[in-house]
Amino acid sequence: MTDREIQTDWVQITNGSLQIAAYLAMPIGKRPLPGIVVLQEIFGVNDHIRDVTRRLAKEGYVAIAPALYQRQAPNFETGYTPKDIKIGKDYKAQTKAEELLSDIQAAIDYLIAHTLVQPDRIGCIGFCFGGHVAYLAATLPAIQATASFYGAGIATMTPGGGEPTITRTKDIKGTIYAFFGMDDASIPVTEVDQIDAELNKHQILHRILRYDGADHGFFCDQRASYNKAAATDAWEKVKQLFKQELVVSY
Repeated sequence: MTDREIQTDWVQITNGSLQIAAYLAMPIGKRPLPGIVVLQEIFGVNDHIRDVTRRLAKEGYVAIAPALYQRQAPNFETGYTPKDIKIGKDYKAQTKAEELLSDIQAAIDYLIAHTLVQPDRIGCIGFCFGGHVAYLAATLPAIQATASFYGAGIATMTPGGGEPTITRTKDIKGTIYAFFGMDDASIPVTEVDQIDAELNKHQILHRILRYDGADHGFFCDQRASYNKAAATDAWEKVKQLFKQELVVSY
């Protein structure tokens, strides 16, 4: 069932002494429901990320998008100009994998503590920078299903330095779908193949979705690289993943 009536709000997540702003969207009515953490691009929890969060709520999930740049730039939100991209990348370079994982876990804890979400039915979805972070988040014990969109650098680095994120593949517990545009200059096909091989090596339940003619950011209808056909197909795959793995029943 889709297009449910929803409610939205900005909330504060507590992680130790840090207060993290987060955009929350949920169906009106029945609780608890499966929960999904939405992970931003380098542009902050902007209109596109809020729209994805609302779309998930209309599908019957409690969705929350924490500000991944809370430590670097509270309330940061921007568009897609070259200047915006530079600023977003500057903040991205200041993030650290363990802090990101801690903040995502805090978002999960928030949902569970407020009895909004079934604690054994939690997923995550991320785009661009958030696609990389989603691959990291898939290693958290609570995450059962992950949708990672065009996460650059998974095979070559990790936020803050250290072994590349791909080396954590063995710690993924649930199912992961990874979406890539074959015209994405920031993610060589060889790296997509490497990710696929590593997931196979560790027998992680997964799908690698490759879209010919699609560039980086193809899912975002506010970017010049938006590809309607690829985005439409990818959204159907995302819905299938979460319905299958989070066992939604109405």
